[in-house]
Amino acid sequence: MCKTHVLRVPKANAPFEKTMIERRDLRSNDVMIDIQFCGICHSDIHFAHNEWGNGIFPMVPGHEITGVVSEVGSDVTKFTVGDRVGVGCFVDSCGECEYCLRGDEQYCTKGVVMVFNGMGYDGEITYGGYSQKIVVKDEFVVRVPDSLDLAAASPLLCAGITTYSPLKHWNAGPGKKVAVVGMGGLGHLAVQFAHVMGAEVTVLSQTMNKQEESLEMGADHYYATSDPETFSKLAKQFDIILNTVSANLDVDAYLSLLRVDGTLVNVGAPAKPDQYSVFSLIGGRRSIAGSNVGGIRETQEMLDFAGEQGVAAKIELIRADHVDEAYERVLRSDVRYRFVIDMSTL
Repeated sequence: MCKTHVLRVPKANAPFEKTMIERRDLRSNDVMIDIQFCGICHSDIHFAHNEWGNGIFPMVPGHEITGVVSEVGSDVTKFTVGDRVGVGCFVDSCGECEYCLRGDEQYCTKGVVMVFNGMGYDGEITYGGYSQKIVVKDEFVVRVPDSLDLAAASPLLCAGITTYSPLKHWNAGPGKKVAVVGMGGLGHLAVQFAHVMGAEVTVLSQTMNKQEESLEMGADHYYATSDPETFSKLAKQFDIILNTVSANLDVDAYLSLLRVDGTLVNVGAPAKPDQYSVFSLIGGRRSIAGSNVGGIRETQEMLDFAGEQGVAAKIELIRADHVDEAYERVLRSDVRYRFVIDMSTL
């Protein structure tokens, strides 16, 4: 066993504490990673506060992991010691169902094994990236291109693939009008990806506070949703609306912004159910959809694309002892745009 320092929450809503856990011995197909950085995702907070009701405590959050390979199992050929790598939201799947075979492991029919707050097929509870080391099956490790800064790349392992995958699936590109709801940790990456894919990009945010930054990141237009004229002005304009916020919206109002055959895709996850009228769909053959991160092949594709196109998260690098404060600031929307923990400070 390998002992490593971690940050964990002993129970729901408790402050973080520094302690040590044991990682498993390397199996033949395992990779050991010295974690250098781990992003803070809003879902980390949902889990740590047990807002979704499925928390396993004590918990070590973190699913936006970047670092360097420190050891490999005897059968590993894809990675060598010193490689720059990343680990995202999950660390195992059955590998046999139709979704795993087509590269959509996140929809594994047996149940994907989450990198933290999950249980492996061996019955062991998983612990995430607020840690100095992690051991992961090689199939669930991705390579970080040299052109990407490791700290700025870490949020791509969740926020990046969470926005890239639906934009690709719903064919964002030249001739398509894409609206991004929210200009936060997810939204600022969605804007960058939609822009480099060639779409016309509009940001829909509560206030005008981030207009200048949005335009610098590639947005073509910016509107405040607090202005009631926004919804009449933009009626029936968009092919895709990517909703990145974790708050409940007036769904009917946003559906009114879609063209015929347009889709409202949800990647933010509010704690309470949304409500809408079916007539908002029928009137324009519109759709409401959701998307859950992406598979391993697509995550590698996203990282390579981000490296080629210069897409990266805008981050605030923090010490490990500032994570409680960072959680509070995320809940106040007081971060531009993603916190990343420097694991050398743990």
